[in-house]
Amino acid sequence: MTPWSKIAAALLAPLLLAAGAPALAQNYPTRNITMIVPFPAGGPSDTVARIMAEGMSRHLGHNVIIENVGGAGGTLGATRASEAAGDGYTIFAASMGAIIAAPSFYPNLKYDSTKDFEPIGMSANAPAAIAIKNDYPANNVKEFVEQAKKQGADLKQGVGGIGGTSHMACLLFNKIFGLKPTLVIYRGAGPAMNDLVGGHIDYFCEQAVAIAPSATGGKVKGIVVSANERLAAMPDTPSAKEAGAPDYLLNVWSAVFAPKGTPKDIAAKLAAALDKTLDEPATAEKLAKLGGTVPPKATRGPEPLRQTVAADVPRWAPILKEAAAATKSN
Repeated sequence: MTPWSKIAAALLAPLLLAAGAPALAQNYPTRNITMIVPFPAGGPSDTVARIMAEGMSRHLGHNVIIENVGGAGGTLGATRASEAAGDGYTIFAASMGAIIAAPSFYPNLKYDSTKDFEPIGMSANAPAAIAIKNDYPANNVKEFVEQAKKQGADLKQGVGGIGGTSHMACLLFNKIFGLKPTLVIYRGAGPAMNDLVGGHIDYFCEQAVAIAPSATGGKVKGIVVSANERLAAMPDTPSAKEAGAPDYLLNVWSAVFAPKGTPKDIAAKLAAALDKTLDEPATAEKLAKLGGTVPPKATRGPEPLRQTVAADVPRWAPILKEAAAATKSN
């Protein structure tokens, strides 16, 4: 190749790559997609992710395969997702905790929640629920709070990871009622629920998705859901107002993100597949059985999700930073 040929090839290369980019997006996907779930199998994030993955697989024409990467309140999985190639073949089934709470609890995070992900869309909404072990000497919020205060630091609260949604859900409840339990940390909601059922911890707060099956099955006692109305999935568990805890209102959201740099056309295809999945009656039925709901159409897409993250980070920061300082002092 002559020197002039080399120069011409160097000048033409960026143009050829740019011309090929739309074609790559147009043909996407050509192989299976990995969906990283930042918690072990069996928890609420995993359950919701599998519902979304099944639907998105059908609409994309290739399988969306779950990869569970648990640990550190969801931040290990989030870190892995943030460092993945932005080519559309790795996506992230995000927990609210890993995106909103993590910055307050993990100052050395390797990712920035607001900068290192491309929003794809909301996947589910769910109130939190609080359950106590079956042999705990209480049957409602009032009795539980009275007994819990007598126990003091002997009260054992399960946490599915510092900074995770189970931590956030209990932080709000504990702050309202002045409880100061000893935290028992797990690698996810699934293991924590197992220990609650086994009577090894006193109480656990998490998305209703995680609590409902054990509560309705009589394995634990549900004492409140963080909503204004009872849930069809937990008909015997009172709403916040009914339980005498009207300020205990919390919506836990789940969402799908892609790594930063994912092409807009590919992100749009992912968002469309997620949206079609959420439009299916079967998806609403599956989430309802777990105590969750499909996000309203206007709140689903990339831009509404971006706005939600931008608003929730500063909204939660004060209570989370206070809790983080208390955790370190203990």
